Amino acid sequence: MTTIPLTVRGAEKLKDELARLKTVERHAVIQAISEARAQGDLSENAEYEAAKDKQGFIEGRILEIESKLAAAQIIDPSTLDAGGRVVFGCTVDLEDEDSGVRVTYQIVGDDEADLKVGKISISSPIARALIRKEVGDVAEVQAPGGLKHYEIVDVRYV
Repeated sequence: MTTIPLTVRGAEKLKDELARLKTVERHAVIQAISEARAQGDLSENAEYEAAKDKQGFIEGRILEIESKLAAAQIIDPSTLDAGGRVVFGCTVDLEDEDSGVRVTYQIVGDDEADLKVGKISISSPIARALIRKEVGDVAEVQAPGGLKHYEIVDVRYV
């Protein structure tokens, strides 16, 4: 079984979602199915079909989250000591060599990634290009707009 890297915060978010799905969403959809059944003929009942579809989605998501948590390797970035190298969970400051624009990213698991808040997936092209590099190194990233060069300005384990 392959492990799935997660930060502590990412694991907590998945656990919270799992609890919500099991305690709130699952019960709500069961209630919706019960109410739709009470309306009579199920063969032409759109509410019943919609509720059954939602139930299938919820149960599938529960299984997916449970599987991910079972295979999770939870990493606390604040306990890392990678000697200044870029590793999973670290926060890295980059400077685009062409434009001089600085960006900050934290490298996280696939489920945690959210570019709006500066979290990039470990499987993204930029994260793969950064892994094992150090401050001062330049990472080449094949972006949709062409080849980009990012200098690593700082690496933090927070």
